[in-house]
Amino acid sequence: MPRGIPNAKRDDTGIKYTAFHVPLAINPKHLGSTYLKSENQTIWSRNAQRKSKAPPEEPAAPEQRRGSQVIVVHPGSRFTRIGRASDVTPLSVPTVIARKTKPPVTTPTFVEGISRPRKGRRNPRPAEQKQGRDEYEVVVSSDDPFEEKIAAITMSLRDRMRFYKLRVSRNAGSIASTYNDSRKPEIIAEHNDPYRIDWIDGPNANEDVLVGEQALRIADPQASNYMVRWPIYGSNFNTRDYPSIQLILSDIEVLLRATLQDQLGIEPSDYQKYSVVLIIPDFWNRSYVRELVHMLLVSMGFKQLCTQQESLAATYGAGISNACVVDIGAKNTSVACVDEGLVIADTRIALGVGGDDITEFLYVLLDRICFPYRDINLARSYDWNVMEDLKTRMCTLLEVDVALNLYDFIVRKPAQPAEKYSIRVYDEIILAPMSIFEPRVIEFDRKRVGTNDMLHSDVTEEILDQHPSDQVTQAMTISTQHLMPAPVPEENSPDQQDGSARMQDTSGPDGEPRPVATEGSADMSMDVIDVEEESKPPIVPPQKQTQQSPSKSARGQSGEPQAQPSPEDFGIDVCFEASKLPLDVAIFNSARAAGGDEKIRKYLQAVLVIGGTARISGMAHALESRYVKSMMFYKEEFTKPSESDVKRLQAIATPLVQNMEKVQIIPPPKDVDPRVLVWKGGAVLGKMDGCSELWVTQNDWDVMGMRGLKERCFFI
Repeated sequence: MPRGIPNAKRDDTGIKYTAFHVPLAINPKHLGSTYLKSENQTIWSRNAQRKSKAPPEEPAAPEQRRGSQVIVVHPGSRFTRIGRASDVTPLSVPTVIARKTKPPVTTPTFVEGISRPRKGRRNPRPAEQKQGRDEYEVVVSSDDPFEEKIAAITMSLRDRMRFYKLRVSRNAGSIASTYNDSRKPEIIAEHNDPYRIDWIDGPNANEDVLVGEQALRIADPQASNYMVRWPIYGSNFNTRDYPSIQLILSDIEVLLRATLQDQLGIEPSDYQKYSVVLIIPDFWNRSYVRELVHMLLVSMGFKQLCTQQESLAATYGAGISNACVVDIGAKNTSVACVDEGLVIADTRIALGVGGDDITEFLYVLLDRICFPYRDINLARSYDWNVMEDLKTRMCTLLEVDVALNLYDFIVRKPAQPAEKYSIRVYDEIILAPMSIFEPRVIEFDRKRVGTNDMLHSDVTEEILDQHPSDQVTQAMTISTQHLMPAPVPEENSPDQQDGSARMQDTSGPDGEPRPVATEGSADMSMDVIDVEEESKPPIVPPQKQTQQSPSKSARGQSGEPQAQPSPEDFGIDVCFEASKLPLDVAIFNSARAAGGDEKIRKYLQAVLVIGGTARISGMAHALESRYVKSMMFYKEEFTKPSESDVKRLQAIATPLVQNMEKVQIIPPPKDVDPRVLVWKGGAVLGKMDGCSELWVTQNDWDVMGMRGLKERCFFI
């Protein structure tokens, strides 16, 4: 009988209740071991020692440029930028692949991300059929919710035109509709069309796989039994069109292999000689990065790899160290602040609006004024390219460009001669890009229908680590504070009420509150714009925040510290709700998450806008004008503005922080396309000597996986 257990019954059966073996206690003399406690015992040190003992490699040819053995890859929704780090510009390959499948082939459908008018309503300019007395007034004569949204955006435009004293053509919509409805296409003979397209159809469509431009030149994918798909959507994989993650990775690998072999002349047997710089999104998904790194190092067999975030790569390409980087891509927009070569994690915001939404919205607006090309289908690649060409040549954010202008465009269809159309437009050219500042017409819920997470986020190699990329950032929390319920007011004692009254007695001569700004204050009493409302809130002067006792604000009645409630505690999808913000509000909230007034001034005076949409004329003016600071809110003797002044300020101004004249938009370097600025930053990193500390080899990945990537990167 064991000691210490009185009246213990003897087990007559002799069978154990469990097969679990209790390990022996650890030997105390091993507790003082120095295993893996010094730097020379890490895998990185062992790799360096092994490399020093290895036979010397063959010296590189003297004619090779620096970075010629480094490949920079920047995947995107519409285009993948790829090239050697020594190249001046990268190759821009459409991220699309077409595979031969067994019939029948599913007909592609276009997922609408923009609101549409009700069926059967194709009247020209219904929002202007009834004119008001004021030329800037917009009267909605329809109960269609879509027309109300368009009228709200139009009213915002008219307010800005009123501020700049620009005239409005009251019957421009009717003139444009009448002209477009009567236009017939002009036929262009094949020998007169220098840009005719060599379509792939019939006997030419015998390849099993077509990638990039070739996939877009298939005349009729359904008739040729081709399945055309885009493997990347936004900052993640396209899980809507693919049944499994393996098919997505297979298509991406085929796309990269074909591009490297056909356009860069790099054979698969030479992959082991090349290093790869992989550009990943700012708000990156851990599984997305892991699968891409595994594909490049293991499946394709490259020598080594390092990853870099888009915002940091953009600052490298622009040659600056601090900036608020705004990357407007095809499917979404990313905002993040970079401080001395490091992306501040809490400043990241991912918006669910991109250049494709502007293209689709432009089509909806042109359809309201009798778009002359009637047989358009955005699911077809050549029709989508028509709208992309119109967006590039038409769209502007300068109010002075709003006028009745005439444009022409050419439609090239398979097995048909090219057709030239002419179209007359008015304010559609500015209303379409204004959707990034007025996102009320975007159907965010509809855009994420059909997407699923195939990369089980709860399966990870590091159980004890909390991944910052999977958490909600401070900028997103600030952006969704207006969705939280109002806090319950606390009851103060008479002494505290008397003290609060004395602190709040800062009224001016007219009895109005006088704004008091504290230098370095992190929390500013800014009104957060609720994009679900049809109108923006009025501009009000910032009020001085009431100081609370630390015992009341930070501790409960029992004296224990209480955690501040977050929107997630109330069942709010913070990431999704924050993606609905207007661009100007998202930039300001991102800067607010970086710190106090000094940080806000620092980043708002260095805003770097990149991406294809950044090429729209007047983008810098549109952002700067929406951040113009009204000096009357910061006068020592505050005077209440008149109603007319408030209207003028609402059209163009948002009060910011004290002692900041304006927001400054940094243009990209001269002769550098903002679409390839991120890639050029990755090329700069690949040629730097310090990049040798960031490489992850195949052996490192095989032994440690994501942990090895984490120890080599600053942001994982």
